[in-house]
Amino acid sequence: MNKTVTFSDQSVPAIGQGTWYMGEESSKRGQEVAALQAGLEHGLKLIDTAEMYADGGAEEVVGEALRGRRDSAWLVSKVYPWNAGVVDAVEACERSLRRLQTDYLDLYLLHWRGTVPLEETITAMEKLQQAGKIRRWGVSNFDSSDLKELLAEEGGNACAANQVLYHLASRGIEYDLLPDCQQHAIPVMAYCPLAQAGRLRHDLLTHPVLNNIAQQKGITTAQLLLAWVIRKEGVMAIPKASSLQHVAENAAALEVVLSNEELALINEAFPPPNRKMPLDVV
Repeated sequence: MNKTVTFSDQSVPAIGQGTWYMGEESSKRGQEVAALQAGLEHGLKLIDTAEMYADGGAEEVVGEALRGRRDSAWLVSKVYPWNAGVVDAVEACERSLRRLQTDYLDLYLLHWRGTVPLEETITAMEKLQQAGKIRRWGVSNFDSSDLKELLAEEGGNACAANQVLYHLASRGIEYDLLPDCQQHAIPVMAYCPLAQAGRLRHDLLTHPVLNNIAQQKGITTAQLLLAWVIRKEGVMAIPKASSLQHVAENAAALEVVLSNEELALINEAFPPPNRKMPLDVV
């Protein structure tokens, strides 16, 4: 049984597709488009992108990948904090939609918190919803105190997601942010679930405890790491995969179930937090 995560009213598979670093080299474009299309064929319905990635280039790659198959995807993009005001957000969203060659987003996220007041961003998101340009809105890189402020604003409880850095070597959110999100039924989208952009990637993929468990289960260590990230209710992973083989492996990780014994071994090697940690951001 494949694991799913529910965003307000719609469930999607708990592993999606990230696009950070896509669209930066035109020579790789065909490969990136093919990987995203293969992901959709494997059931990895959610595609996450942002106006920041390659200055809109990643959105253009996604737009090309979705030509003629927009309905098979659940599309997420993110707005820069300085574009999150009432007028600017509408214009930024329209630019994203043009690059993505679509007329709506399933989810639109504030990429990180800036100086625009939250109340103004909420108003902008509501305007975009009313215009049918976005179905839902959420945030990214919000720590527990930011989330608390957001939920205290009028309309803030419509927040449909919080996208944060989360992987086995970065477990800080488990102390307070993750429980807070779960309590308010706000899904957590884990970016860099394989520590892709961090210095820790090598430590994770070559760790003897993880390699052993993966070997015994007949899976790759990357699949083990993805299965670990999505083991909790309401958490999804959005790894980037630019090769067809990785896409297939990511999709297969949806079916990996970790036993209590395996989780205990993992906890021993990478202990959960016992105090509040600052939110990791890449």
